[in-house]
Amino acid sequence: MKKQKNTVTETVVATVSVETKKMGRPVNTESKRQQRIAELEAKRAAGTCKRGRPTVAGSKRQEVLAAREAKRAAGGEVKRGRPVNPESKRQQTMSAKVEAA
Repeated sequence: MKKQKNTVTETVVATVSVETKKMGRPVNTESKRQQRIAELEAKRAAGTCKRGRPTVAGSKRQEVLAAREAKRAAGGEVKRGRPVNPESKRQQTMSAKVEAA
């Protein structure tokens, strides 16, 4: 096995600046839409942009979420979904099929 020599070649590339004309319709900075876009960008930069539906502090949903979070923090089991009624006709037939098999 022969050793291969590593050769480094340098190429110099000339920098060429090309001026391109902006295409399309010109932007009117005084229009309502452009002012609204600028206002939104300023709010995003400041972190005060509110999006989505606001939460209501004393609502039933917020109480349920707070109770669920407290239960989770206490190390309790948080069940998901609708609870099963073992007395329902469907559950009775399903348990009968399991027992028969």
